[in-house]
Parts: sequence; C-alpha cells; structure tokens
Amino acid sequence: MFCVIFHLDMDAFYASVEQRDNPELRGKPLIVGAPPTQRGVVCAASYEARKFGVRSAMPSVVAKRLCPDGFFIRPRMDHYRAESNQIMQIVAASGAIIEQVSIDEAYLDLSPVCQRSDLDSSLLSAVPLAAQLKDKIFSERGLTTSIGIASNKLLAKIASDFNKPNGLTLIPERDKVLFLRPMPIRAIPGVGRVTEEMLKKSGVETIGDLQDFPGDLRSMVGSFGPTLKRFSFGEDNRQLDTGDVIKSISSENTFLKDTEDRKILKTCLREQAEEIAAKLKRKQIGAQTIQVKLRYSDFTTLTRQLSVEEPITEAADIYRLGCYLLAREKLVSRPLRLLGLGVSGLGESISRQLSFSLELQKSNQASR
Repeated sequence: MFCVIFHLDMDAFYASVEQRDNPELRGKPLIVGAPPTQRGVVCAASYEARKFGVRSAMPSVVAKRLCPDGFFIRPRMDHYRAESNQIMQIVAASGAIIEQVSIDEAYLDLSPVCQRSDLDSSLLSAVPLAAQLKDKIFSERGLTTSIGIASNKLLAKIASDFNKPNGLTLIPERDKVLFLRPMPIRAIPGVGRVTEEMLKKSGVETIGDLQDFPGDLRSMVGSFGPTLKRFSFGEDNRQLDTGDVIKSISSENTFLKDTEDRKILKTCLREQAEEIAAKLKRKQIGAQTIQVKLRYSDFTTLTRQLSVEEPITEAADIYRLGCYLLAREKLVSRPLRLLGLGVSGLGESISRQLSFSLELQKSNQASR
C-alpha cells in the first residue's frame, strides 16, 4: 500500500484566532504575550509581526523594539484549546488516521482512500481532499490552514511549511530529491540553530549540500548524522503514532543545603535546560510549554508554567523562559530545597528558514 500523508498546520494559530474574534486587529502586527512595559515574553505573533522578526519565546521588550507599532494582547490559552478541539473534530470527520502533535498541527494518513496505480497518482488524488478540508475549516471556524502532502511525515511537514499561510503543497515522490536541494538546512525538522552553525562551518548550507557531502556527518552532529543524511534525500520510515506518546521531559535538583544564591540557581537551571534540550533533539521534537518547580525548606512545593505557540528546542530559550518564570512570580523569596525545570506540549520541532541570530543574542543577554 502506498503512503499518503498530510501535515496540517494552522496558520499563526493564536494570533489568527484573536484576529478572527476582533476584526480591528486584522492585517495589523499582532503580538500575543505580555505587554512590553512588563517583564514578559511573546507567546505568538501574526504574520504581519513576523515580518519584523518577532517570534515566540522572544522577550516582549525585544519584540517592541523590532516592531514599534505592534499590538500586544494577553493570551487566552483555554480559548485556543477549545478552538483546537473544534478543528480536530472537523479533521476527524475526514476518516483519516490522525496523530495530533500539538494544539495546532496534526498528521493525517489518507492512504486507504487514495490508492491508485502508483504512488505519485495516489498523492495527486489527495489534493482535492486537502482542498476540501481547508475549505471546511475556513467556512466553519474562520481560520486558514496550510497542508503538505507527501509519502512520509518528513516531506509532508516540509511541504506544509513551504507556502504558508494558507498553502497547499504536494511533493511528488519522483521529484522529492530535486525539491529539497535548494532549501536551507533549517528546513529539516530537528536542525536547530546549533546544528545549523556546525554544518555551515563545513560548508553545508543547503539540503543539496547535505546530499552531496562526502564525509561522515556524525563528526559534526553525532548520532543524528545518519538520520540527517536520509532526511536530506526525503527518506523517512516513521509511522504515525496514535497511541501513548511521551508527554513531558523534566529535570530536578535537590540541593545539599537550601539556597537562594542566584548564581547557584542559574547554573542549575542552565544545566537542566541543556539536559532537556539534548533529549528534545534526540527525539526530534520541540516543546510548547515550559514549567518550573520549586520546593522550600518547609516542603511547600510550587509550579508555574508558560506556553508559546511555536515549539522551542534550544537550551538557551528553555533556560531564559525558566528564569523569566522565577522572576515573574518572585518565587525565590526564601531558600530553595529543590529546583526543577520541565517541558510539555511536545510535538514536531519547527524549522525556521529565517535567521534571527541578532535577536537571539539580545534576548540571551537580557536573561543573564
């Protein structure tokens, strides 16, 4: 049986819901998150704001500097989750096998209803079904979505990112290698900023460069090397996971002596963030929710969390958001017995094709 996979990704989901609900915000640079006058971060940004370099997990003050005319509104997570449930009900009515990977994206297996004489004919027959699904979501929920169609999860994900917003992209099996060649290496899910920098030092900047690279990629990216090579040719044998999947990743430290020393706590958080980021990269997933956990001398235990729209994978982002949560809630008001950092809302990591290195450097400096 030929595999016909959709990747459905709602366009700028949080911001699009707000623009739908408030017509005055349509067409304007909308930033969902804390106001720039307070210590806070961006949870999501409309496409109008993204043109200025605004992105999820960025400090709100940096977003304001990049986009002076941006409109800031606070997130309504319960509202977004309810909207997601409505959309997934529409998706389920298609009869597809579904793997929902985050609040605003899912993989759909349409193989049983799209079987033709060969694989590319099967993929082509799925295009009208994808168009109908897009139209139904828009007519019933007033939101646009981008859908990628391909023979596997990797290619379907890349296809849905290719022509956003409101895109519909098919990657024919016969053309997949040529389709991938000119794309930047960050287009491959799992290739983050650190991996990208390491590859570029060896002259690997496009997926075509990866295809042509004669050496062993493990010398640069470790065990991810063989998988990355296969991905560069559009090869991916992962099946849709519709059963129990990992829900969260966390790390905790119990101190030998209760402490409120900021240097010790920041070092602890940084090490925890690096441990979590390494696990995310091994699993080629990202996280949308960051949580801190702390326990005081009297064993009182508190947790606080924050959600962003675009999954994050980098240790620097996880660390900075952990520091922000501690500061926002003024949690280090007395010595801590335990400090923990965790992530949840796990799903496919998003590859950004634009470089925001300058903004990342500024935001990292702001967190120190």
